[in-house]
Amino acid sequence: MGRCVNAGALPGDPSAVHHWVRVASIGPMVPQRFAGRVCLVTGSTGIAAASARRLAAEGGRVVVASRTEANCRALVDEIGAAGYDAAYDVADLSRDGEADRIVTAIATGYGRLDAVFNVAGGSGRRFGDGPVHEATPEGWDATLDLNGRSLFLVCRAAARQMLTQDRDPDGLRGAILNMGSVTSRHPSPTHFATHAYAAAKGAIDSLTRTMASYYAPHGIRVNAVAPAVTRTPMAQRAAEEPEVAAFVAWKQPLVGGLLEPEHIVGAAALLLSSEASAITGQVLDIDAGWALTDAPRDRS
Repeated sequence: MGRCVNAGALPGDPSAVHHWVRVASIGPMVPQRFAGRVCLVTGSTGIAAASARRLAAEGGRVVVASRTEANCRALVDEIGAAGYDAAYDVADLSRDGEADRIVTAIATGYGRLDAVFNVAGGSGRRFGDGPVHEATPEGWDATLDLNGRSLFLVCRAAARQMLTQDRDPDGLRGAILNMGSVTSRHPSPTHFATHAYAAAKGAIDSLTRTMASYYAPHGIRVNAVAPAVTRTPMAQRAAEEPEVAAFVAWKQPLVGGLLEPEHIVGAAALLLSSEASAITGQVLDIDAGWALTDAPRDRS
């Protein structure tokens, strides 16, 4: 189907164990906002998968980075079968050095990095996240590492690379888009009292704005999207438990249920594209009315 290229080191280093699968693009007849641009998407399911498909379909050379090789390979195979350009690397992005390794490999293989969508993250319930009086220190640390530390390390690696790049025809060096959550600014304690997760996403909001301010003179844009409950593996509880599903349908009246990943990717692609060349420091709620809907809750 394609050739494997070394993703963990400079070409010719036989010690590398990580591989990308690359598939040749055949130039689809769709808007090509990302033609000639190199895009990194962290995560390999849900919103990340839908975004990788969209960026590739619009001409981007997409690299997917995630911990689960089976998901990465399946996604890249699917994108390749559609005739687009994709590659993957397996990594735990919360570990020191992994984001740097991937970004270095991208720069070595493709010459630059134009767009980054930081999607990877997840719920900390299994670690012990919950209301503060019930949450554990271990749950707090694990949840912030999963959502905040990994994103910080990718942002750091991407910013370092982008600062070294020539400016593109728009006068910019790159764009970074971070994944927030509507719960960080519009909490709903009835079924979503995961305080470490909300704190991590709130930190991402602040990081997005402070990065945007600092890097704007350098031609690097930084924005975030903040979805409400979206049909992803993380939202399985919301999709399957009748009480939670009914609550979400009330809180998200524009769609009458869970958002689909495709509701997110249009805005994500816009914010990463040259059409948003004058937009930075924004956190965009994509919530189907969540923040505006006064749903009843148990006050006991």
